[in-house]
Amino acid sequence: MAIATGDLITERSLAVLRDGQSPSGAFVASPNFRVYNFGWLRDGAFCAYALDRVGHSAAAGAWHRWVQEAIERHRPRAEAVLALLASGETPPGGEMLPARYTLDGAIEHEDPVDPWPNFQIDGYGMWLWSLEQHLAGRAPDPEQMRTVELVGRYLAASWRLPCWSCWEEFNGGEHASTLASACAGLDVAARLLGEVAFADDAEHIRAELRSRYVTDGYVALSPGEKRVDSSVLWLGVPFGVFAADDPLVVATVDEVKRQLIGPSGGVYRYRGDTYYGGGEWLLLTSSLAWHESVAGSGESARELRRWVREQARENGDLPEQVTGASQFADDVEPWLERWGPVATPLLWSHAMFLISEAVA
Repeated sequence: MAIATGDLITERSLAVLRDGQSPSGAFVASPNFRVYNFGWLRDGAFCAYALDRVGHSAAAGAWHRWVQEAIERHRPRAEAVLALLASGETPPGGEMLPARYTLDGAIEHEDPVDPWPNFQIDGYGMWLWSLEQHLAGRAPDPEQMRTVELVGRYLAASWRLPCWSCWEEFNGGEHASTLASACAGLDVAARLLGEVAFADDAEHIRAELRSRYVTDGYVALSPGEKRVDSSVLWLGVPFGVFAADDPLVVATVDEVKRQLIGPSGGVYRYRGDTYYGGGEWLLLTSSLAWHESVAGSGESARELRRWVREQARENGDLPEQVTGASQFADDVEPWLERWGPVATPLLWSHAMFLISEAVA
């Protein structure tokens, strides 16, 4: 994709990603939102992919090096977890690899008053997905292969463990998008390393999704649920757990549209969301636009991209969500008092906008 000269939001999106990248290579989730001053593998995977799509692969490569260095720095922690799991023990969540790191690749000191829910495995699968996209058919170097092998083993050993969702919420600890991310990562590990065992692990996850997560023909957010979570969009696009035209993916996307498109045209995370009142999320609206473009639904994709553009601030900044059509209006103010205005700019929102434009 060529950056359109004079397109404020496109140019601003690229600037936000560039300015939000630390000298270490890490992407800060949001520079102006105190609790997001960390580097998530989840957000960063999409930021790096967006930069690859628009021709800024050097910046994407710097992020992948940061991830690799952070994981290798904490290899003893990962190996200790793997040893416990191999012996039949379940490690405490605080001993697992974290969902987010400090910008220099360290594990943060836990806040005793307001600890962050940091045991999530999805980001590790997302990193492998993004790395394969970045390599674009090239073989990983020996150091990369060593880290890929560790992460593959970590995903294979831990995907059954109850953990926090990609939204840092528990809800029983079983989440379709977490399994989708782990499956995608194991598929990549199998391809990059030529390791059949990882492909077998990915197939076990696919079977688990079909057997326990399907409700009325679509993938629900967790077993036994009727609700969907918009993150289940990733099952098809981009993770390819199932093909984008698989009837299960088609039914799931249709259910996301039915349950989660809000009155103004943006996409909710899930029904019952109370975070900042549970508003419409820009990154998820762009994610649906991405799917629609791949599926050949061009008009739908254009409407979704138009909605995202309409939410931009005067300078082109994109927030995490907008609360004008929030599900629970009374829950907006308590979050404003606790953490201040909605995170703006959010790098992940800008990354997903760039991706949705690039695939149009």
